[in-house]
Amino acid sequence: MADRLELLNGFLKQNGWDDGNRRLLAADASFRHYDRLTRLDESRVLMDAPPPMENVRPFLKVARHLEKLGYSAPHVYAADEENGFVLLEDFGDATYTRLLKKGEDERALYTLATDLLIDLHKLDEETAVPEGLPPYDDDALLREAMLFPDWFMPAAFGHETDKTAADEYALLWQEVFPLVQKMPKTIVLRDYHVDNLMILDGKTGLQACGLLDFQDALAGAVTYDIMSLLEDARRDIRPDLFKEMQDRYIAAMADKLPDKEEFLTSWAILAAQRHAKVLGIFVRLCVRDGKPVYLQHLPRLWRLLERALEHPALAKLRLWFDKNVPAEFRGIPQCLQK
Repeated sequence: MADRLELLNGFLKQNGWDDGNRRLLAADASFRHYDRLTRLDESRVLMDAPPPMENVRPFLKVARHLEKLGYSAPHVYAADEENGFVLLEDFGDATYTRLLKKGEDERALYTLATDLLIDLHKLDEETAVPEGLPPYDDDALLREAMLFPDWFMPAAFGHETDKTAADEYALLWQEVFPLVQKMPKTIVLRDYHVDNLMILDGKTGLQACGLLDFQDALAGAVTYDIMSLLEDARRDIRPDLFKEMQDRYIAAMADKLPDKEEFLTSWAILAAQRHAKVLGIFVRLCVRDGKPVYLQHLPRLWRLLERALEHPALAKLRLWFDKNVPAEFRGIPQCLQK
C-alpha cells in the first residue's frame, strides 16, 4: 500500500496536482475508486484502478473515442497505464440518480439519455465502434449468463448447481442468442443507467449528458444499452415512461432496425440475460467481495427477469426457471439475509 501511495504521489507531482486537496469521491462495484482534486477554482478527478485487478487501457480507449465522436466522456488529462492512474475532467455531482432523488423532471432526463443512444446508434458500425473493440458475441453473452447458476443458485440452495441443470441452462441460451446477433451493431457501453449518466453545467443538447463507467464496452447489438437504461436493476421506472422511451427509440431507428418484432425479441432475450447475470453479480459482490448493499435490488431484478421470460422466444428458459428455481427462492437468498 505504501508503494502504491508513493506511485500515486509521483503521478500527481508529475502532472502538477500534488498541491491539490484530495477527497474520496466514489467507489463502485469494482476495485476502482475515484478522488476529487481541488485547488482554488480548479478541479480534477483521479481514477485509481490498481492492477492486476483493474486495467485502465479499455477506459482510455473508449473515452477518447466517445469524445472524438462528440459525446461527453470525461477528458483525459494524463494517464499512467502501467500503474492504473488517470487524471480526468471533473463532471461535478449531478448524476441522474441524485437529480431524480431531488425530483428533477424524469421524462426530460430519460428523453436526453434515449436521444443520445439514438444519435450514436444511427452511426454506421465502422464509425461507432473503435478499432479492436471485442465483440459482444454469443460466447460473451453466455459467460455472463452463467453467473446465475455459478453464484445465485449456490447461495439460494446451499450447494453447487447440478451440472445437468447448468448444462441445460447454457444450451437454452445458445438457442436464442443468434436472434440477438441479427440486430445492427454498435459500441455497447454495457452499464448505461442512471448511476452512470450526468447532467453537465454549461453544455447543451446531447453534450449535456455526461457518460461514465464505459470501460467494459463491446461491439454488439444496438438493443442492449436502451434496454439497460429502461430496465434498471437499481430503480423502478413508470410503465408509461418505459413505453414512451421504447417507442421513441423504435420510431427514430425504424430505418436501421430490421423489424420491430425482431427488435423486441432481441430486447427480451438481452433483458433476461442481463437480469440473470446481475443476480449472479450482486450475490458475488456480497459473498466474495463483502459488499452486501446490492442485495436490496434482487427482488426488483427477479420482477424484471420474470417479465422478460414471458416473451414467447424464451418459453423454454421460462420452464427451466420454473423447474429449477421455485418462487420461494426468488429473492434475497436466506443465507445472506441478516
